[in-house]
Amino acid sequence: MTFSLIGRCARTGQIGAAVTTSSIAVGSRVPFCAAGVGAVLTQHRTDPGLGPRGLDLLRSGCGAEAAVAALVASTPHHAWRQIAVMDAAGRTAHFDGAKVKPERGAAHGEGVVAIGNILASDRVPGAMAAAFLAAPGLPLAVRLLRGLEAGEAAGGEHGAVSSASLMVVWREAFPYVDLRVDKAEAPLPALRALWEDYAPLADGFLARAREPEGAPVI
Repeated sequence: MTFSLIGRCARTGQIGAAVTTSSIAVGSRVPFCAAGVGAVLTQHRTDPGLGPRGLDLLRSGCGAEAAVAALVASTPHHAWRQIAVMDAAGRTAHFDGAKVKPERGAAHGEGVVAIGNILASDRVPGAMAAAFLAAPGLPLAVRLLRGLEAGEAAGGEHGAVSSASLMVVWREAFPYVDLRVDKAEAPLPALRALWEDYAPLADGFLARAREPEGAPVI
């Protein structure tokens, strides 16, 4: 009942993830990102512990494929898990457990991986990846949002979604963008509205952390 994607901007080195689902507060459980390290998605019968574990594997020197293999080997319940990983170089890998319900699938492209389960159509992951790849000059956050919106337009999941999140990491230990709609009748339009409000302020918040003297008043 979830569809999501990880993306990387080759120009800036930003990495991020966007996700939506029918349950509450998806942003607290599925996406995990670290600047200069990579990103992990853990969903279906979600185990949030796989997110930090996957980032630790990437920090230790594992690439995306090795990190996914180690995550699968680390849990006796891997049949229930759907996982995607991107490493700092933009390489991607994913895993669908045998008990992950259909429609399920994944799509990979240059600097993007999209996954989903209990989907209305098997076209959803490909639509997300294609939308992301179609706009290489836009900010990463916008490309990720476009990916989610394309997934919904391709059928989304079987039921209505009710929460969504957008995260981008860049240079710092804290996220550059971390926006969540924890419960709403239309979470994707609400998430886009949040981003449009936040976008003009994002660099100012970063400046306040780095050089508070002279930073903009927000």
